[in-house]
Amino acid sequence: MEDYHKPDQQTLQALRNVANRLRINSIKATTAAGSGHPTSCCSVAEIMSVLFFNTMKYRPEDPRNINNDRFVLSKGHAAPVLYAVWAEAGYLKDSELLNLRKVDSILEGHPVPKQQFVDVATGSLGQGLGAACGMAYTGKYFDKASYNVYCLLGDGEMSEGSVWEAMSFASYYQLDNLVAILDINRLGQSDPAPLQHHVEKYQKRCEAFGWNAIIVDGHSVEELTKVLSQPRHQPTAIIAKTIKGKGISAAEDKMGWHGKPLPKEMAEGVMKDIQVRIMNTTKRLYPATPTEDSPPVSLRNVRMPNAPNYKLGEKIATRKAYGMALAKLGRYNEHVVALDGDTKNSTFSELFKNEHPERYVECYIAEQNMVSIAVGCATRDRNVVFASTFATFFTRAYDQLRMAAISESNINLCGSHCGVSIGEDGPSQMGLEDIAMFRAIPTATVFYPSDGVSTEKAVELAANTKGVCFIRTSRPENTILYNSNEDFHVGQAKVVYKTNDDHVTVIGAGVTLHEALAAAEMLKKERINIRVIDPFTIKPLDSKTIIEHAKATRGRIVTVEDHYYEGGLGEAVCSAVVNETGFNVHRMAVAHVPRSGKPTELLKIFGIDRDAIAQAVRKMLSSSANAK
Repeated sequence: MEDYHKPDQQTLQALRNVANRLRINSIKATTAAGSGHPTSCCSVAEIMSVLFFNTMKYRPEDPRNINNDRFVLSKGHAAPVLYAVWAEAGYLKDSELLNLRKVDSILEGHPVPKQQFVDVATGSLGQGLGAACGMAYTGKYFDKASYNVYCLLGDGEMSEGSVWEAMSFASYYQLDNLVAILDINRLGQSDPAPLQHHVEKYQKRCEAFGWNAIIVDGHSVEELTKVLSQPRHQPTAIIAKTIKGKGISAAEDKMGWHGKPLPKEMAEGVMKDIQVRIMNTTKRLYPATPTEDSPPVSLRNVRMPNAPNYKLGEKIATRKAYGMALAKLGRYNEHVVALDGDTKNSTFSELFKNEHPERYVECYIAEQNMVSIAVGCATRDRNVVFASTFATFFTRAYDQLRMAAISESNINLCGSHCGVSIGEDGPSQMGLEDIAMFRAIPTATVFYPSDGVSTEKAVELAANTKGVCFIRTSRPENTILYNSNEDFHVGQAKVVYKTNDDHVTVIGAGVTLHEALAAAEMLKKERINIRVIDPFTIKPLDSKTIIEHAKATRGRIVTVEDHYYEGGLGEAVCSAVVNETGFNVHRMAVAHVPRSGKPTELLKIFGIDRDAIAQAVRKMLSSSANAK
């Protein structure tokens, strides 16, 4: 290689020394903790040494500097070696490593972003490369900056389909600023990895996915420095053949040591053996300074410039209102980006793409990877990220969503085609579990807008709300209920229909809110008045408003939702009123797996239409009268 400048012998020895110190500190930390994965750390010691002290450009005193090269430890169980690296770089004290896994230490069992040198939480295997792709895409196409992204994967996680979704994405978008290092140490947790040490098979697979794939001895600092300094014109996979437990003679390449710390006496003997291999050298290694060409970004006050442009009574599907709102938000905020999974003409994110093609990312039918890309794009506050697909398809990315919460990620997701109201496409396309799914995520906010105005407000609020935001949109066109100047807030419900003498409070959202309003008109002819509430956000739910208005209707509440019973609106309301005395909640939801049919037919069959609501109200009032 004509432009490869081989490091001198002193540098190479210094890199070997660093690798062995990383081994010692990984063993020391895991033995002190009484748990952890020292053998998984030892196989990557040379890789980490060369990456952090010869290849990567970063400021060790400022790990989240926007110009730094990025690193993702996809094999998150090797966290102790990452912590040892940052101690070697001077960011952590060596003594802090002995607090590994303690309840009052930031050095948790797997990487989490409370550590400044960690961008995304890892440990659920197979997700790191997708997040790294999001960072690399941002670097190349949004920031247009010099930083590179490095992702270290284990061979065990190469069995995860999400890894290959990410591989496909990276080659399609020619992410030549992305390097994946595959630690091929042969052994998994309970069995050898399927390809064991057949590194040429890994190479062929990576090449088939459009990557430049190079096999190296993962314990040779010479080979690693050379391959990591090569110019790149496509994403690069470095297939590093390593020995699990390298340096621990009793555990090298042996099953039964995964996730087991060394006993104290054994650890002391091993550390002495490794210490002998550290040669005296005066050479001190420092990372190179990054190029300062990342543009400054402020994500504060991502606002709509004016009120929604809808008229009362006109009709629009909330899925279309989402696309219009997103395009509008992007018009006035250059850091808003949109992702979709080949459903843009159904979710209407195509309206954003048509206006802002350079800020739209097509992720194709790979929803797990789409969520990981979103998380990667959102790191270091570079972008306000929206990702959309059918609500039901987020179920396959649930682990990515769960990890997004652990990553403290601010991502906004829109799930369209919720419920049986989508009609003829049938149950495989109907989001009926999505509210339950997102309600269970601790950092999630769940928006369920019911008209165009509230949808636009939900998009604007989501852009400014921390955590994982989910916006649930519907396929049918529904009437505009709100004036354009209506004020919306997270956790604030709206009373959309009331009289001075209401008998029952009905709570609906999306299509069922409109059915409740139709039921109110029907019941009025029978001199039965109902109060209708739009919760707007299912999480957080406006308990105060619900309780206050339900008291006015003597504790009588009917909830109606286009979702399964479990985990939806009804359960959220029950949780909100559980401590109230004299409350009676009747829940209406989809009771079993639905089928194809016209939306009106399906709402009727599953007992969530206007007639069913009216009947439930009558029944509740007749039960109350009989009870007296």
